[in-house]
Amino acid sequence: MTTAPVTQEIQALGNVSGTVFNIQRYSIHDGPGIRTTVFLKGCPIRCFWCQNPESQQLRPQIMFTRENCTMCGACISRCPIGAISYGESAVITDRKKCTGCGACVPACYFDARAIEGTVKTAAEVLEVALKDKKMYARTGGGLTLSGGDPTMQPDFSEALLKLAKHNKLNTCMESCGQTNWDILERLLKYTDILFFDIKTLDPLKHKEGTGTGNAVILENAKKAAAVVKDMRVRCPMIPGFNDSPEDVKAIADFVTKELRLPSDHFTILKYNKYAEGKYDKLDREDEVKHLEPQTEDYMDALNAVIESA
Repeated sequence: MTTAPVTQEIQALGNVSGTVFNIQRYSIHDGPGIRTTVFLKGCPIRCFWCQNPESQQLRPQIMFTRENCTMCGACISRCPIGAISYGESAVITDRKKCTGCGACVPACYFDARAIEGTVKTAAEVLEVALKDKKMYARTGGGLTLSGGDPTMQPDFSEALLKLAKHNKLNTCMESCGQTNWDILERLLKYTDILFFDIKTLDPLKHKEGTGTGNAVILENAKKAAAVVKDMRVRCPMIPGFNDSPEDVKAIADFVTKELRLPSDHFTILKYNKYAEGKYDKLDREDEVKHLEPQTEDYMDALNAVIESA
C-alpha cells in the first residue's frame, strides 16, 4: 500500500481530533463500490424515529444493558462524579451528571456497560480507511462521512475529507443540511458525492417530527445542488409521517424541478427497526417501537410515484 507524501500541512490535518462512534469497513450502502463509513457523533436535529440515537449528542455516552446488570456495585465505586446509584432492579445512571468518561465500563464484569463515542485523530481514522485502498480502486469505493451529521464537527470532517483527497480516495458525505451554508460549502469542496436527507417539505410537519423547521435545509439543498459534483437525495419512509404518495410526490417534484436533479437521484428508504433496544440502553423512551416496515408492494407503489416525476 502506498500513501501520499506527508507535508507539514498534512501532518497538521492528521492531528485534528473528533468524536467517532463507529468505523464500518466493507460498507456497500453509503456510496459506490466498497467503502469505509465513518460515523461521527453529533446531530443538529432530533428525529423521533432516529435509527442512531447514540449519535445525537457530541460527547461519548454510556450504553447500559439492563438485563446484564447483577447490581454488584463495581461501576458505582468507579464513577468519579457519583452519577451511578442503586435502583430497584438495576443500577441507575444520572444522565444529566454523566460525562461519558467511560470509567465505569471496564469495572463491569458482565458487559452491562459500553461506551459509544471515542475521540480519534483524523490520522487514526485515515489509517483504518487506507487499509482497503486497493479494494476502493477495484470497486470505485472510498471514504464516506456519516453520523449524526458531519457538519457538527466541521474541522474534523474537513480534515478527514482533505486527507482522503490527498490520498486520492473518492469521498462521500451524508448530511441533513441543517447547518450554516459556509460550513456545508467548506466540506463540499472536498466531497465527490453528497447524500442529502430531506424528510418532508411540510415545514410544520418537519418541526413536529425533527424539532426544527426545514427552511434552512431546503435552501442549503438548492445551493448544494448548484455546486456539488454529484448530489443524491434520500428520504426515510416513516409510517404515518411521510410515507404517503402525496409526501413522496412533493419531494420528487422538489428534487426534479427545484434542484434539477434526475428522478433516479431521489431514493426512498424503507423503514427499519435497527434502533430497537438502543433507546432503552440510553434510558430513553422508544417512540416508534410500535411501527412496522412498509410492505414491498407499498414501496413499489411509492417508487412508481418517483418514476412518474
